[in-house]
Amino acid sequence: MNRRSNRRSFIRNAGLVAAAAGGSATVAAPAIAQSAPELKWRLTSGFPKALDTIYGGAERFAKAVSEMTDGKFQIQVFASGEIVPTPGVVDAVQNATVEMAHTASYYYFGKEPTFAFGAAVPFCLNSRGQNAWFYYGGGNQLMDDFYAKFKMVGFPCGNTGAQMGGWWRKEIKTVADMQGVKFRVGGFGGAVMAKLGVVPQNIPGGDIYPALEKGTIDAAEWVGPYDDQKLGFDKVAKFYYYPGFWEGGATLHAFVNQDKWNELPKAYQSILKTAAAYINVDMQAQYDALNPKALRELVGRGVQLRPFSNEILSACFDAAQQTCNEMSEKSADFKKVFESVKAFRNEEYLWFQVADGTYDNFMYNQQRAGKLNQ
Repeated sequence: MNRRSNRRSFIRNAGLVAAAAGGSATVAAPAIAQSAPELKWRLTSGFPKALDTIYGGAERFAKAVSEMTDGKFQIQVFASGEIVPTPGVVDAVQNATVEMAHTASYYYFGKEPTFAFGAAVPFCLNSRGQNAWFYYGGGNQLMDDFYAKFKMVGFPCGNTGAQMGGWWRKEIKTVADMQGVKFRVGGFGGAVMAKLGVVPQNIPGGDIYPALEKGTIDAAEWVGPYDDQKLGFDKVAKFYYYPGFWEGGATLHAFVNQDKWNELPKAYQSILKTAAAYINVDMQAQYDALNPKALRELVGRGVQLRPFSNEILSACFDAAQQTCNEMSEKSADFKKVFESVKAFRNEEYLWFQVADGTYDNFMYNQQRAGKLNQ
Protein backbone atom coordinates (compact mmCIF):
# COMPACT_ATOMS: atom_id res chain seq x y z
CA MET A 1 0.00 0.00 0.00
CA ASN A 2 1.43 3.38 -0.95
CA ARG A 3 1.68 6.49 1.27
CA ARG A 4 -1.44 8.10 -0.19
CA SER A 5 -3.52 4.96 0.36
CA ASN A 6 -2.25 4.72 3.93
CA ARG A 7 -3.22 8.34 4.55
CA ARG A 8 -6.71 7.90 3.14
CA SER A 9 -7.25 4.71 5.14
CA PHE A 10 -6.10 6.46 8.31
CA ILE A 11 -8.35 9.46 7.73
CA ARG A 12 -11.37 7.31 6.86
CA ASN A 13 -11.01 5.11 9.93
CA ALA A 14 -10.13 8.03 12.20
CA GLY A 15 -13.19 9.88 10.95
CA LEU A 16 -15.47 7.02 11.98
CA VAL A 17 -13.90 6.89 15.43
CA ALA A 18 -14.04 10.65 15.83
CA ALA A 19 -17.66 10.79 14.75
CA ALA A 20 -18.60 8.03 17.16
CA ALA A 21 -16.92 9.98 19.96
CA GLY A 22 -19.44 12.75 19.45
CA GLY A 23 -22.42 10.56 20.29
CA SER A 24 -23.56 6.99 20.56
CA ALA A 25 -21.22 4.45 18.98
CA THR A 26 -24.30 2.89 17.36
CA VAL A 27 -24.97 6.02 15.28
CA ALA A 28 -23.72 5.59 11.72
CA ALA A 29 -21.18 8.12 10.45
CA PRO A 30 -23.47 9.29 7.58
CA ALA A 31 -26.24 10.14 10.07
CA ILE A 32 -23.84 12.26 12.07
CA ALA A 33 -22.58 13.94 8.91
CA GLN A 34 -26.16 14.82 7.93
CA SER A 35 -26.74 16.64 11.21
CA ALA A 36 -23.34 18.35 11.32
CA PRO A 37 -23.14 22.10 10.70
CA GLU A 38 -21.32 23.63 7.77
CA LEU A 39 -18.39 25.71 8.99
CA LYS A 40 -15.75 27.80 7.26
CA TRP A 41 -12.75 28.72 9.39
CA ARG A 42 -9.54 30.58 8.70
CA LEU A 43 -6.17 29.28 9.88
CA THR A 44 -3.09 31.50 9.90
CA SER A 45 0.23 29.72 9.61
CA GLY A 46 3.45 30.87 11.22
CA PHE A 47 5.37 29.78 8.11
CA PRO A 48 5.88 30.71 4.44
CA LYS A 49 4.23 28.77 1.61
CA ALA A 50 7.62 27.72 0.25
CA LEU A 51 7.89 25.08 2.98
CA ASP A 52 5.80 22.07 1.98
CA THR A 53 6.79 20.42 5.25
CA ILE A 54 5.72 22.85 7.97
CA TYR A 55 3.32 25.05 6.03
CA GLY A 56 2.18 21.94 4.17
CA GLY A 57 1.33 20.35 7.50
CA ALA A 58 -1.44 22.92 8.00
CA GLU A 59 -2.79 22.21 4.52
CA ARG A 60 -2.82 18.47 5.16
CA PHE A 61 -4.52 19.11 8.50
CA ALA A 62 -7.26 21.15 6.81
CA LYS A 63 -7.72 18.50 4.13
CA ALA A 64 -8.06 15.75 6.73
CA VAL A 65 -10.73 17.73 8.61
CA SER A 66 -12.65 18.26 5.36
CA GLU A 67 -12.47 14.59 4.44
CA MET A 68 -13.64 13.47 7.89
CA THR A 69 -16.67 15.76 7.71
CA ASP A 70 -17.67 15.14 4.10
CA GLY A 71 -16.59 18.68 3.29
CA LYS A 72 -18.81 20.34 5.88
CA PHE A 73 -15.93 21.69 7.99
CA GLN A 74 -13.70 23.76 5.73
CA ILE A 75 -10.49 25.38 7.01
CA GLN A 76 -8.74 27.86 4.71
CA VAL A 77 -4.99 28.11 5.33
CA PHE A 78 -3.13 31.41 5.04
CA ALA A 79 0.66 31.78 5.00
CA SER A 80 2.48 34.00 7.45
CA GLY A 81 1.81 37.63 6.63
CA GLU A 82 -1.30 37.09 4.50
CA ILE A 83 -3.59 37.91 7.42
CA VAL A 84 -1.12 38.58 10.23
CA PRO A 85 2.67 38.20 10.49
CA THR A 86 4.06 35.35 12.60
CA PRO A 87 4.62 37.51 15.74
CA GLY A 88 0.89 38.42 15.72
CA VAL A 89 -0.49 34.89 15.52
CA VAL A 90 -1.35 34.44 19.22
CA ASP A 91 -3.08 37.81 19.35
CA ALA A 92 -5.05 36.94 16.22
CA VAL A 93 -6.32 33.68 17.73
CA GLN A 94 -6.92 35.19 21.14
CA ASN A 95 -8.97 38.04 19.66
CA ALA A 96 -10.79 35.74 17.19
CA THR A 97 -9.38 37.60 14.19
CA VAL A 98 -8.95 34.03 12.96
CA GLU A 99 -10.45 30.88 14.41
CA MET A 100 -7.16 29.03 14.60
CA ALA A 101 -3.44 28.94 13.82
CA HIS A 102 -0.60 26.53 13.15
CA THR A 103 2.74 27.67 14.51
CA ALA A 104 5.62 27.03 16.90
CA SER A 105 4.69 28.24 20.36
CA TYR A 106 8.24 29.27 21.29
CA TYR A 107 7.90 32.17 18.85
CA TYR A 108 5.84 33.80 21.62
CA PHE A 109 8.49 33.34 24.29
CA GLY A 110 8.58 37.13 24.62
CA LYS A 111 4.95 37.20 25.78
CA GLU A 112 5.61 34.62 28.49
CA PRO A 113 8.55 32.17 28.58
CA THR A 114 6.23 29.23 29.34
CA PHE A 115 5.21 29.26 25.66
CA ALA A 116 8.56 27.63 24.90
CA PHE A 117 7.50 24.30 26.40
CA GLY A 118 4.87 23.85 23.70
CA ALA A 119 7.63 23.60 21.09
CA ALA A 120 11.12 23.00 22.51
CA VAL A 121 13.39 24.07 25.34
CA PRO A 122 17.18 23.74 25.01
CA PHE A 123 18.52 20.36 26.12
CA CYS A 124 15.11 19.04 27.11
CA LEU A 125 13.20 16.29 25.28
CA ASN A 126 13.60 14.79 21.82
CA SER A 127 10.53 14.25 19.64
CA ARG A 128 9.61 10.90 21.20
CA GLY A 129 10.05 12.35 24.67
CA GLN A 130 7.94 15.36 23.72
CA ASN A 131 5.08 13.14 22.59
CA ALA A 132 5.34 10.93 25.66
CA TRP A 133 5.24 13.98 27.93
CA PHE A 134 2.39 15.66 26.06
CA TYR A 135 0.13 12.61 25.83
CA TYR A 136 1.05 10.57 28.90
CA GLY A 137 3.11 12.81 31.16
CA GLY A 138 0.51 15.50 31.80
CA GLY A 139 2.05 17.92 29.29
CA ASN A 140 -1.09 18.62 27.28
CA GLN A 141 -3.07 19.42 30.41
CA LEU A 142 -0.34 21.67 31.82
CA MET A 143 -0.01 23.56 28.56
CA ASP A 144 -3.77 23.88 28.06
CA ASP A 145 -4.05 25.36 31.55
CA PHE A 146 -1.47 27.91 30.43
CA TYR A 147 -2.94 28.52 26.94
CA ALA A 148 -6.33 29.19 28.54
CA LYS A 149 -4.87 32.46 29.86
CA PHE A 150 -4.66 33.51 26.22
CA LYS A 151 -8.13 32.15 25.35
CA MET A 152 -6.66 29.30 23.32
CA VAL A 153 -6.83 25.51 23.15
CA GLY A 154 -3.79 23.76 21.67
CA PHE A 155 -2.88 20.37 20.18
CA PRO A 156 0.50 18.96 19.10
CA CYS A 157 0.34 19.10 15.30
CA GLY A 158 3.71 18.18 13.84
CA ASN A 159 7.33 17.69 14.80
CA THR A 160 10.55 18.37 12.94
CA GLY A 161 12.71 16.00 14.98
CA ALA A 162 16.07 17.27 16.23
CA GLN A 163 17.06 20.31 14.20
CA MET A 164 20.40 21.47 12.85
CA GLY A 165 22.64 24.05 14.50
CA GLY A 166 22.46 26.47 11.61
CA TRP A 167 24.53 28.17 8.93
CA TRP A 168 27.65 30.09 9.94
CA ARG A 169 29.92 32.25 7.82
CA LYS A 170 32.97 31.17 9.79
CA GLU A 171 34.08 28.03 11.59
CA ILE A 172 33.12 27.87 15.26
CA LYS A 173 35.43 25.72 17.39
CA THR A 174 35.33 27.32 20.85
CA VAL A 175 33.03 29.44 22.97
CA ALA A 176 35.35 32.38 22.29
CA ASP A 177 34.60 32.06 18.57
CA MET A 178 30.94 32.81 19.27
CA GLN A 179 31.56 36.20 20.84
CA GLY A 180 29.68 38.97 19.06
CA VAL A 181 28.22 36.70 16.36
CA LYS A 182 24.82 37.99 15.22
CA PHE A 183 22.86 34.76 15.08
CA ARG A 184 19.27 34.34 13.94
CA VAL A 185 17.85 32.10 16.64
CA GLY A 186 14.42 32.42 18.19
CA GLY A 187 13.15 32.68 21.73
CA PHE A 188 14.69 30.53 24.41
CA GLY A 189 17.67 29.44 22.32
CA GLY A 190 18.63 33.07 21.91
CA ALA A 191 18.38 33.74 25.65
CA VAL A 192 20.74 30.83 26.33
CA MET A 193 23.31 31.72 23.67
CA ALA A 194 23.34 35.36 24.74
CA LYS A 195 25.03 34.17 27.94
CA LEU A 196 27.95 33.01 25.77
CA GLY A 197 28.33 36.32 23.96
CA VAL A 198 26.14 35.57 20.93
CA VAL A 199 23.88 38.41 19.78
CA PRO A 200 20.52 36.71 19.06
CA GLN A 201 18.35 37.99 16.21
CA ASN A 202 14.66 37.04 16.05
CA ILE A 203 13.84 37.07 12.32
CA PRO A 204 10.86 35.33 10.61
CA GLY A 205 11.68 32.44 8.30
CA GLY A 206 10.97 34.31 5.08
CA ASP A 207 13.39 37.12 5.99
CA ILE A 208 16.40 34.99 6.96
CA TYR A 209 18.00 34.59 3.51
CA PRO A 210 18.24 38.29 2.62
CA ALA A 211 19.54 39.12 6.11
CA LEU A 212 22.26 36.47 5.79
CA GLU A 213 23.05 37.46 2.21
CA LYS A 214 23.45 41.15 3.07
CA GLY A 215 25.53 40.42 6.16
CA THR A 216 22.95 41.89 8.51
CA ILE A 217 23.45 38.66 10.46
CA ASP A 218 26.48 36.35 10.64
CA ALA A 219 24.68 33.05 11.11
CA ALA A 220 21.18 31.63 11.07
CA GLU A 221 19.32 28.49 12.03
CA TRP A 222 16.03 27.29 10.62
CA VAL A 223 15.10 23.60 10.67
CA GLY A 224 17.17 21.02 8.81
CA PRO A 225 18.61 19.97 5.43
CA TYR A 226 15.40 19.76 3.38
CA ASP A 227 13.89 23.09 4.44
CA ASP A 228 17.26 24.84 4.59
CA GLN A 229 18.10 23.71 1.07
CA LYS A 230 14.76 25.01 -0.26
CA LEU A 231 15.49 28.39 1.34
CA GLY A 232 18.96 28.47 -0.27
CA PHE A 233 21.06 29.08 2.83
CA ASP A 234 24.00 27.15 1.39
CA LYS A 235 24.43 29.94 -1.16
CA VAL A 236 25.28 32.52 1.50
CA ALA A 237 27.00 30.48 4.27
CA LYS A 238 29.11 27.34 4.04
CA PHE A 239 29.56 26.01 7.57
CA TYR A 240 26.59 23.87 8.63
CA TYR A 241 26.57 22.90 12.31
CA TYR A 242 24.76 20.27 14.34
CA PRO A 243 22.89 19.58 16.54
CA GLY A 244 20.40 22.37 17.18
CA PHE A 245 20.45 21.72 20.93
CA TRP A 246 17.76 24.35 21.46
CA GLU A 247 15.36 22.17 19.43
CA GLY A 248 15.88 18.50 20.25
CA GLY A 249 12.37 17.72 19.02
CA ALA A 250 10.45 20.83 18.04
CA THR A 251 6.68 20.38 18.26
CA LEU A 252 4.27 22.47 16.19
CA HIS A 253 0.83 23.28 17.55
CA ALA A 254 -2.65 23.86 16.21
CA PHE A 255 -4.22 26.63 18.30
CA VAL A 256 -7.96 27.26 18.40
CA ASN A 257 -9.76 30.25 19.86
CA GLN A 258 -11.32 29.00 23.09
CA ASP A 259 -14.81 30.38 22.44
CA LYS A 260 -14.85 28.95 18.92
CA TRP A 261 -13.70 25.61 20.31
CA ASN A 262 -16.48 25.55 22.88
CA GLU A 263 -19.06 26.24 20.16
CA LEU A 264 -18.05 23.16 18.16
CA PRO A 265 -20.05 19.93 18.29
CA LYS A 266 -18.21 17.22 20.21
CA ALA A 267 -17.71 15.25 16.99
CA TYR A 268 -15.95 18.22 15.38
CA GLN A 269 -13.76 18.70 18.44
CA SER A 270 -12.75 15.05 18.22
CA ILE A 271 -12.06 15.38 14.51
CA LEU A 272 -9.73 18.36 15.07
CA LYS A 273 -7.83 16.40 17.71
CA THR A 274 -7.59 13.38 15.41
CA ALA A 275 -6.38 15.43 12.44
CA ALA A 276 -3.75 17.14 14.63
CA ALA A 277 -2.52 13.77 15.91
CA TYR A 278 -2.24 12.53 12.32
CA ILE A 279 -0.12 15.53 11.30
CA ASN A 280 1.98 15.09 14.44
CA VAL A 281 3.11 11.72 13.06
CA ASP A 282 3.03 12.59 9.36
CA MET A 283 5.27 15.65 9.53
CA GLN A 284 8.21 13.95 11.19
CA ALA A 285 7.89 10.97 8.85
CA GLN A 286 8.14 13.41 5.95
CA TYR A 287 11.23 15.10 7.39
CA ASP A 288 12.92 11.77 8.12
CA ALA A 289 12.30 10.69 4.53
CA LEU A 290 13.49 13.94 2.91
CA ASN A 291 16.42 15.07 5.06
CA PRO A 292 18.98 12.35 4.17
CA LYS A 293 18.96 13.11 0.44
CA ALA A 294 19.00 16.86 1.03
CA LEU A 295 21.99 16.59 3.36
CA ARG A 296 23.94 14.54 0.81
CA GLU A 297 23.20 17.12 -1.86
CA LEU A 298 24.29 20.02 0.34
CA VAL A 299 27.58 18.36 1.21
CA GLY A 300 28.04 17.57 -2.48
CA ARG A 301 27.82 21.29 -3.21
CA GLY A 302 30.70 22.04 -0.88
CA VAL A 303 28.86 22.68 2.38
CA GLN A 304 31.14 22.06 5.37
CA LEU A 305 29.26 19.87 7.84
CA ARG A 306 30.54 20.37 11.39
CA PRO A 307 29.52 19.21 14.87
CA PHE A 308 29.49 21.71 17.70
CA SER A 309 32.46 20.94 19.95
CA ASN A 310 31.94 19.38 23.36
CA GLU A 311 33.23 22.63 24.85
CA ILE A 312 30.44 24.58 23.16
CA LEU A 313 27.73 22.03 23.96
CA SER A 314 28.76 21.79 27.62
CA ALA A 315 28.85 25.55 28.02
CA CYS A 316 25.45 25.87 26.38
CA PHE A 317 23.99 23.11 28.55
CA ASP A 318 25.12 24.92 31.70
CA ALA A 319 23.76 28.20 30.34
CA ALA A 320 20.41 26.53 29.56
CA GLN A 321 20.12 25.15 33.09
CA GLN A 322 20.91 28.57 34.50
CA THR A 323 18.36 30.24 32.22
CA CYS A 324 15.62 27.77 33.16
CA ASN A 325 16.26 28.36 36.85
CA GLU A 326 16.16 32.12 36.34
CA MET A 327 12.88 31.85 34.43
CA SER A 328 11.44 29.68 37.19
CA GLU A 329 12.10 32.45 39.71
CA LYS A 330 10.25 34.98 37.55
CA SER A 331 7.28 32.91 36.38
CA ALA A 332 5.17 30.50 38.44
CA ASP A 333 3.77 29.03 35.22
CA PHE A 334 7.24 28.38 33.87
CA LYS A 335 8.38 26.78 37.11
CA LYS A 336 5.37 24.47 37.24
CA VAL A 337 5.88 23.20 33.72
CA PHE A 338 9.67 23.00 33.99
CA GLU A 339 9.48 20.84 37.09
CA SER A 340 7.26 18.42 35.18
CA VAL A 341 9.52 18.38 32.10
CA LYS A 342 12.69 18.06 34.16
CA ALA A 343 11.48 14.98 36.02
CA PHE A 344 10.17 13.41 32.83
CA ARG A 345 13.42 14.14 30.97
CA ASN A 346 15.49 12.35 33.59
CA GLU A 347 13.42 9.18 33.28
CA GLU A 348 13.22 9.28 29.48
CA TYR A 349 16.97 9.48 28.94
CA LEU A 350 17.52 6.75 31.50
CA TRP A 351 15.27 4.55 29.36
CA PHE A 352 16.34 5.69 25.90
CA GLN A 353 20.00 4.86 26.48
CA VAL A 354 19.15 1.26 27.38
CA ALA A 355 17.30 -0.12 24.36
CA ASP A 356 17.09 2.46 21.58
CA GLY A 357 20.43 4.08 22.37
CA THR A 358 22.32 0.79 22.35
CA TYR A 359 20.60 -0.39 19.18
CA ASP A 360 21.08 2.93 17.38
CA ASN A 361 24.75 3.21 18.33
CA PHE A 362 25.43 -0.29 17.02
CA MET A 363 23.64 0.48 13.75
CA TYR A 364 25.53 3.77 13.37
CA ASN A 365 28.78 1.81 13.55
CA GLN A 366 27.54 -0.61 10.89
CA GLN A 367 26.60 2.30 8.64
CA ARG A 368 30.03 3.89 9.07
CA ALA A 369 31.65 0.55 8.24
CA GLY A 370 29.65 0.37 5.01
CA LYS A 371 27.85 -2.79 6.03
CA LEU A 372 24.24 -1.63 5.63
CA ASN A 373 24.37 -1.91 1.83
CA GLN A 374 25.91 -5.37 1.75
